[in-house]
Amino acid sequence: MKIDLIAGTRPNFVKIAAIIHAIDSERSIKYRLIHTGQHYDDALSGSLFKDLELPEPDINFGIGSGSQAEQTAAIMLAYEKALREEKPDLCLVVGDVTSSMACAITAKKMQVKVAHVEAGIRSGDWSMPEEVNRIIIDSITDYFFTTTQRAKEFLLQIGKKQEQLFFVGNTMIDTLLRFKPKFKKPDFWDKLNLGEKSYLVLTLHRPANVDELKKLAQILNEIIQNSNELPVIFPIHPRTKKVLSTLKVPTQRLHLIDALGYLEFNYLVQHAKAVLTDSGGITEETTVLGVPCLTLRNNTERPETIEQGTNELIGANPANIAPALKNLINGITKQGSIPKYWDGKTGRRIIEILLQKS
Repeated sequence: MKIDLIAGTRPNFVKIAAIIHAIDSERSIKYRLIHTGQHYDDALSGSLFKDLELPEPDINFGIGSGSQAEQTAAIMLAYEKALREEKPDLCLVVGDVTSSMACAITAKKMQVKVAHVEAGIRSGDWSMPEEVNRIIIDSITDYFFTTTQRAKEFLLQIGKKQEQLFFVGNTMIDTLLRFKPKFKKPDFWDKLNLGEKSYLVLTLHRPANVDELKKLAQILNEIIQNSNELPVIFPIHPRTKKVLSTLKVPTQRLHLIDALGYLEFNYLVQHAKAVLTDSGGITEETTVLGVPCLTLRNNTERPETIEQGTNELIGANPANIAPALKNLINGITKQGSIPKYWDGKTGRRIIEILLQKS
């Protein structure tokens, strides 16, 4: 069986790593790892491949930056060429990024079956490009692998067939659990005198939060003023860092650091008092690590992290940060549980199912 594994962003590689490590113990499957280059920072990519013990991609499209349409078109053209040179039995995509959507469409038009890992999740927010991508991918997928029973039931409701649907768990958690023993202290840990549960971690990347300067300043000010003197560690994109230099934000306890490698970032999360984020994937990781998490969004495509996990959806209004942090500082936090099948064995389940279908 020949499979194309598609990845284009850092979270994609975290998810795809579980598939690769599962395939490595199965000789009857051959794969072609395709990096679309949607995330194109060479330093970060190099660190990620080393951290996750991944092989170098068989193909790198090197797409780079561009608008949604430009990236989609470039990825589709490049993947079409790759398929003309060698056609696999299956194209496997993960998550909801442009790379996954573009390659799924291209594969389907070239008569290659599509498998979607992390299928069936929805936020209901059509302003997010990821929501559009999810809907498009799920409309043409042949095999749906879901992280929760809820996602499987949703796909049934919209007309997918039972024999197409597989509740297998979360590949991102496979990778988290596999590499947890290898998490390592960031270089700045001792310099900043950080200790267990003595700091907050902040991550922001959604345009609504980082591109609107007034709102970004409000978010940072609310966090700093209500963090009870705890340092705030903010791994930040260079573009956002440049924007921040124009804002009047107190920085004495706000530590802007360059984006971290996988092992260092998750060490930071694991030992934090709490995480504030607008990322969906991080809410899954904090749930499994048992770390309180405040999500600065009005909706989430991962409700299980709220209903079962440690995540609280506090909304996009910066005014909501103060009361949420007050509860946190006073020890009023959720005691979460880990969702079913988030056990480190999802990649193996997926491979066993694909072998049965081949």
